[in-house]
Amino acid sequence: MQEFNQLMSSIDRGDYKPFYLLSGTEPYFIDRLEAKITEKLTDEVSRSFDYSLFYGKEVEPHQIIEAAKRFPLLATHHLVVVREAQHLDKSTDLIAEYLSQPQTQTVMVLCFKYKAFDKRKKLYKVAKKSGSLLETKTLYDNQVGQWIADCLQAAQFKIEAKALQILAEALGNDLSKIEKEIGKLKIVLDKNTQITAELIEQHVGFSKDYNNFELYKAVAKRNYHQCSKIVKYMAENPKNHPLVLTISGFYNFFKRVLLYHGLGDKSKAASLLGVNPYFVRDYEQACRKFSLKQASKVIKLTLEADLKSKGVGVKSGDPYSILQDLLVKVFAA
Repeated sequence: MQEFNQLMSSIDRGDYKPFYLLSGTEPYFIDRLEAKITEKLTDEVSRSFDYSLFYGKEVEPHQIIEAAKRFPLLATHHLVVVREAQHLDKSTDLIAEYLSQPQTQTVMVLCFKYKAFDKRKKLYKVAKKSGSLLETKTLYDNQVGQWIADCLQAAQFKIEAKALQILAEALGNDLSKIEKEIGKLKIVLDKNTQITAELIEQHVGFSKDYNNFELYKAVAKRNYHQCSKIVKYMAENPKNHPLVLTISGFYNFFKRVLLYHGLGDKSKAASLLGVNPYFVRDYEQACRKFSLKQASKVIKLTLEADLKSKGVGVKSGDPYSILQDLLVKVFAA
């Protein structure tokens, strides 16, 4: 995310704005920016005097403004942070009035999570004029792999295509979880290590043979025996294999199978499907085993299974029986 990277760089350079309005559906970026600003502007000693932390559910606007008007005692700036600021939604005009003439040695950070800030409000206009704005968005599934690769590169690691796919399928788009797993690797592996599927299994805990990626490959080959083995392993290790994530990935796989069927120029398949060229052969294999009509039916079956995995039209029971039932119907398609 370009805007996020630019803000992080400006804070690293010491180029601070009097006001940061952070909002959006992806909390990871908001948390990272708040942590970076706090790290740069405070230390263990000054934090007791020059740092004010509030929560939107528990604070009134006048309390935030009073704190913002204080002069710093030990640090260069007084830092005022408001977490869960979305709960201030109806009273942000008072803060906007303060920010029209802010205390020059105060930095205020408002964190509005899980939705974009209303651009019609005075506070947005003030932030646009004299502060910094960031609107975050949840990464799409086809962006997660690149995000992981970029994070690993920043940590001075290399990763093979299969290992990257396993991580992307296993971790989904939970960026905080991705950062945590990469943190584990930084502890146990030397820099410039080539991360393989075996290392992922050893240090992160996701099996190199029994995972979503291998399940989709087995389906593409119509290997029901291998699919059943993988589903059995997943049922026995549900923590690492959330059913909703598995079915979502199943849908995305067959959506690409449909796209591959429709491609006139197969040489451009990787970029058009949004996958690493290494994996194009899996979709080519699936197209040989599933006709366009069959792949369309699998999409419909997968959507039905997705509803069941969320409790729609099914009684409580073993959730992985839903996946097993889906596979039976897919192989009968």
